[in-house]
Amino acid sequence: MSILGPTGKVVGAIDVLHVSSGSIRLAGWAFADDIVLHMNGIKVSTKADLPREDVARAHGAGKHVGFDFTSPLGPTHLHEINRFGAEFHHCRGAEAPIAKNLIFVRLWWAESRLLFSFFVSLILQLPAFLKWRISRDPSLRSQIKRGLGLCPIPRMRELDPDLFRPKAVPTTNTAITIILPVFNAYDVLKEALQRIVTNTDLQWRIILIEDCSTDKRVLPLLRDWSATHKDRTTFIQNPENLGFIKSVNKGLNCARRWPDTVVLLNSDALVPPKWASRLIQPLYHYPRAATATPMSNDAEIFSAPLICAPQNLGFGQGDIIDATAARLNPEAYTTAAPTGVGYCMAINPKYLKKVPQLDTSFGKGYGEEVDWCQKVRAAGGLHYCAINLFVEHRGGQSFGSAEKLRQILKNNALISKRYPLYDTDVQNFIKSDPLVSPRIALALAWIAAQNTYPVSIYFAHSMGGGAEAYLQHRIKSKHHALDRAAIVIRMGGKMKWQIELHCRDGIISSGTNNLDYIVELLRPLKQRKLVYSCAVGARDPLGVPRSILHLSQNGKYKLEFLFHDYFPISPAYTLTNENGIYIGLPKVDENAIVSDGVHVSIEQWQNEWARLLETSDEISVFSNNSRDIVCKAYPEHRSKIKVKPHKMLQPVPLIKRPEGQIRRVIGVLGDIGVQKGAMIISRSATSIEKLGIGLVIVGNFDPAIPLPPTVRIHGSYSVSDLGKIAGQYDLTDWLVPSVWPETFSFTTHEALATGLNTHAFAIGAQGEAVAKAENGYAVPYFTENDLAKALLSHIETRIVKRWALAS
Repeated sequence: MSILGPTGKVVGAIDVLHVSSGSIRLAGWAFADDIVLHMNGIKVSTKADLPREDVARAHGAGKHVGFDFTSPLGPTHLHEINRFGAEFHHCRGAEAPIAKNLIFVRLWWAESRLLFSFFVSLILQLPAFLKWRISRDPSLRSQIKRGLGLCPIPRMRELDPDLFRPKAVPTTNTAITIILPVFNAYDVLKEALQRIVTNTDLQWRIILIEDCSTDKRVLPLLRDWSATHKDRTTFIQNPENLGFIKSVNKGLNCARRWPDTVVLLNSDALVPPKWASRLIQPLYHYPRAATATPMSNDAEIFSAPLICAPQNLGFGQGDIIDATAARLNPEAYTTAAPTGVGYCMAINPKYLKKVPQLDTSFGKGYGEEVDWCQKVRAAGGLHYCAINLFVEHRGGQSFGSAEKLRQILKNNALISKRYPLYDTDVQNFIKSDPLVSPRIALALAWIAAQNTYPVSIYFAHSMGGGAEAYLQHRIKSKHHALDRAAIVIRMGGKMKWQIELHCRDGIISSGTNNLDYIVELLRPLKQRKLVYSCAVGARDPLGVPRSILHLSQNGKYKLEFLFHDYFPISPAYTLTNENGIYIGLPKVDENAIVSDGVHVSIEQWQNEWARLLETSDEISVFSNNSRDIVCKAYPEHRSKIKVKPHKMLQPVPLIKRPEGQIRRVIGVLGDIGVQKGAMIISRSATSIEKLGIGLVIVGNFDPAIPLPPTVRIHGSYSVSDLGKIAGQYDLTDWLVPSVWPETFSFTTHEALATGLNTHAFAIGAQGEAVAKAENGYAVPYFTENDLAKALLSHIETRIVKRWALAS
């Protein structure tokens, strides 16, 4: 966005304006000495002078500032939107006021849209919220968070229910003509040719085109092989190197003499057993099918485990993956793709007559099959995937990776010019990924094919928070660091089960309501390690332990049990009563709501989870207090329970204590709901302020619980920004008011790590943490007392009086 002065002169530009994770990023340039961003009355200034050669070329080499800075976003209340803005100081021609106003308009519009969308979602979730206030059903809490977009879990598409329903590939007398251009790639060529002979299950002939390979071993190999298979082979030797396109065109001209289905095949494509009948089936099943392309490790939109992310395969791994592909129902996939991929592509002769040649405008290769496919689309033909076939592609072997990369930029530009909608079609295909069902099945087979390590399968909720942060950190540090993949099975999402594959290059996910479907997907994995993380919000929580036992094959595979909360002890996973107060373990004869108003006794609940604990090889808790609680609930498993405190997930800035400050300001850290002490803060806020102590919620606050208007709510934040946030509000202390015995409190440890005095109730892991720290202060926790008064008394004693003495 260009910024114009009163005379219409360009005085700067905003290139990036991005709001995410509680921060705002502003980047661009201006003819100015420095830039100041206004954020609800707070100023964030930058004097960065980043090199901007493009600005110098366009506007001369005069004084300009290139800037790129990120700042905590701060409060986003509707009445504060008009306090966003930016200033350029010392602009040429005194153009600063216009610059400020333009940025203000853009920020205001962005925030208005975000807030409007949020409030619409809030209204839609009111019925579920009212039901939750009455029943405290954990599944409703999960539903509300999903509805408000507060669950940072990847979106998913439902798995095709027909994927594993057997469907025989019909026999056919159809013959195929394989066109195989060759340039170098001697080592893989020998295997590719042998596989054609051994694995082709239809009548076949082959047209071999030798394109003047520089590897002197290639030509003798092809001559000998052609002589051995002379009844099936037409051998063409180019007098000079023509490139892939002209070589294929020679093959297409030659293939016209036969009525067969034509198969374009690269010399680095390794076909598996019984491949041909599976490849051509879509051409006979779909009336308008022009091409069929199999799944592969390197085939753009037909790649697995991840779309458009090539993977190298070890010896024999392609065939192992194809064994899973062969079990898939070929008719489960009915959506046409924007294009076929020419590394292994069957072509319907009917459409080959309409477009008989590849366009030589694409040089020696890359993009030519896209061009051909778009011409055929215009003629009414469609392009399908043979989902029940996986063909290994050792990409870049036949014409060289370096040459391929050089061709991409040039030929992509030509495709975009000819077919302006093609790029959008591809992006829409990638975004919706109609192939996600076969892709995730083959992705799990890809993991199994590696067969070098037990694959970790985590059982987790869909609600974010500390348990999710720990899980993501564990996957990245423990699995990705070793270049290993991991699986996450989630409960409590839009579907009963969501399965995710996490690997270094990304995540693929999908969902189903059928546990047997998950069992079928996991079937190739002969080495597994199961890890229970959290099941809060599951639709059938009482069935969770039974389901995990089923997937562990009743203890055949190792199981690690993590206590991120007390869900295995009670459906009230924070162990708090209807008033939100912890009063100890529930009695076994008490009844509790499981979900949808269903009641079970605590004894019945714990008996179900005890079966899972019994088969666990290790039970991990994250604080001594948590160990005491779990041991009391399940004393028979005391010997297996180990304390493994979490490590900090990211660096925490050290905050210098304000010197000479007149007023103390407490930052209430974290997202504050009922269990996190929202009612305590609501009831004590006014009295705290009367003591001359300021309160700022550094996080979000339950909107259903009232707060005095003088208490500022910062909103979402990043841990790395805590230093800046503390400076903005002149914070002197942290308060973590959680009223349940947390199993581990990242928030408390982060607060302590900043160096500021940190206060928390003497309960759970948070109380344990502050009791051990020099800058920690425990607030007495007695259930028979008014906790709001206890907090107020603590603040008077530990903050007000000490501050007065220090002064």
